[in-house]
Amino acid sequence: MSNLQPVRGTHDLLPEECRRHRRIEEVALNAARRYGFGEILTPIFEFTEVFSRTLGETSDVVTKEMYTFTDRSGDSLTLRPEGTAGVARAFISNGLAQSLPLKLFYRGPMFRHERPQKGRLRQFHQVGVELLGVETPLADIEVIALAWRLLSDLGLADKVKLEINSLGDADSRAEYRDALTKYLSAYRADLSEDSRNRLERNPLRVLDSKDEGDRRIVAGAPRLGDYLNDYSRTFFTTLTAGLDSLGIPYTISDGLVRGLDYYCHTVFEFTTTALGSQGTVLAGGRYDELIAQMGGQRTPGIGFAAGIERLAMLAGDPPDTVRPIAVVPMGEPGPAMIVAETLRRAGLVAELGYSGNMKKRMARAVKLNARFAVILGEDEAARGAVTLRDLDAGTQDEVPLAGLDALLLQRIEGETAG
Repeated sequence: MSNLQPVRGTHDLLPEECRRHRRIEEVALNAARRYGFGEILTPIFEFTEVFSRTLGETSDVVTKEMYTFTDRSGDSLTLRPEGTAGVARAFISNGLAQSLPLKLFYRGPMFRHERPQKGRLRQFHQVGVELLGVETPLADIEVIALAWRLLSDLGLADKVKLEINSLGDADSRAEYRDALTKYLSAYRADLSEDSRNRLERNPLRVLDSKDEGDRRIVAGAPRLGDYLNDYSRTFFTTLTAGLDSLGIPYTISDGLVRGLDYYCHTVFEFTTTALGSQGTVLAGGRYDELIAQMGGQRTPGIGFAAGIERLAMLAGDPPDTVRPIAVVPMGEPGPAMIVAETLRRAGLVAELGYSGNMKKRMARAVKLNARFAVILGEDEAARGAVTLRDLDAGTQDEVPLAGLDALLLQRIEGETAG
């Protein structure tokens, strides 16, 4: 048993890390609620087709990274590698087309078989949103504004940069794809093996290559913005004007693309230089053809996803949570147990000292960052009193046991108000 370790690319979230993760989730959920988003929880695994049809049979995620298995019924199932496909499937399965526009927030674990590194795990966690049923740029502006609000609420506004681009509509993208393929084909022999494969299947993904040789070639490639038709240009101009009106800073990045055909118009990422090579902390885009590709009726959509692990590394430790009251028995523990339960029923956090001498129990109270210690000695108990020690001030006094909960609430609320 001593040799048991978690599977490579996974790790245990101990209480302090859980606290950091929980804060990210709570801040994200609160921000989403302010924008009118409701919460959805989809299954952790789906039929494999949900992801192979949406992510593309030839994508790296499908061919190299998905955790796929056959269950006892012979069905091919996959642990979800991302959240959008499951939400889109739920939209179709539950007949939600009559509920448009629909704003949905999700959170939970995702799974990809990647090489583990800082900020990149095989089981990782995300928060994300999807806004379905709105074809105008107003939806894009609102989703980006929500992302900016989430990051600002976490205190990260000065640590991230928003990059945006337009993929145009299907006609614009088809024209650009032809021009890009023609350009890259002239350099086929000089491209990396991955990019040569992408050139055949999905040439826009060559623009994402991290290979230095590829990047030098891509630097001279045609720009997608030069191939946008009038509708696509107007869409993007409306988006940038909306962001300007909200005071949200951004940079237009010509190299920011999505390789899948159902993506269109807006793509965006919030990036940072504080996490090394794992610079993207939140990414999103518009996907007007996704639900139709999955077999539903055409439904425009836009959303984003953010990695909780990366956000937690950027945000650091959350502010102190509610500090507990340490209940320290100095004799028979029964009365202390009753006092602790009384405090809990009043809404206070109470930690009961289980064993050890006075010194050890008080040391534990300090380690717990307790605000007060309630000490129950036999002499005080005979008088119907307890010793209340202020652990910040280092003072103590004897107070009646009756009404102790009200007294503590009054003191704590007074400090909060102050």
